[in-house]
Amino acid sequence: MSAQPVIHPTAIVESGAQLGAGVRIGPFCHVGPHVELGEGVELVSHVVVHGRTSVGARTRIFPFASIGHQPQDLKYRGEPSTLRIGADCLLREGVTMNPGTEGGTMETSVGDHCAFLANSHVGHDSRIGDHVILSNNVMIAGHVTLGDYVICGGGAAVIQFARVGAHAFVGGLTGLENDLIPYGMALGNRAHLAGLNLVGLRRRGFSREAIHDLRRAYRLLFAEEGTLKERVEDVASEFAAHPQVHEILDFIRDGGERAICTPKAD
Repeated sequence: MSAQPVIHPTAIVESGAQLGAGVRIGPFCHVGPHVELGEGVELVSHVVVHGRTSVGARTRIFPFASIGHQPQDLKYRGEPSTLRIGADCLLREGVTMNPGTEGGTMETSVGDHCAFLANSHVGHDSRIGDHVILSNNVMIAGHVTLGDYVICGGGAAVIQFARVGAHAFVGGLTGLENDLIPYGMALGNRAHLAGLNLVGLRRRGFSREAIHDLRRAYRLLFAEEGTLKERVEDVASEFAAHPQVHEILDFIRDGGERAICTPKAD
């Protein structure tokens, strides 16, 4: 890899931008004065990166992506908020990502090894974990949290302030308006909880025993008897030594009064 950045003559890189070793900036790109591009970042062509945006090493951004322009929030007044994108990410054509706002955390953050497919959107003040995949046309509103290894199918929409736990799956064209537990699978518009993301669990090497325990805990959590609070405490007692089950229980407790996505009533 060349130590010096390679910049196409038609690209505009404003004074003040920081470019790491081996950065490649293709035709008709525009890089703003407060942007930081890590080692080996590639802007393929027609990419705009603006605002106080940092892009991690080896991330690739494809044509017509708009990264770091001011949030789509009518209350935004020019506060110096940031957008931070991790290493080894893939941002395909037409992806949009916005920085944070004063009404949120002042930062939008994206983890490492994520893939954002064509025309997907990450709203202001959102927090995206590692190894997250957004398929084409996925819409993530402001203040959303997606845990590690979350996958959203094409055309899915996640409402503002929603939380999606690690290893969860949001199906294509799903409209998610409540929190989705870790390892859960949400389907439909409006979404319902359709079981556990068993395919994802198997692909990521979870043991048969761990999956069996998760399924048993899931059935107990969403049984008809008692209140959710009572069922949470019962499951906590029965699965005291199971970390994945407690990840779900902690997620539910941390949500406070927020509603969670639940199965369809029979």
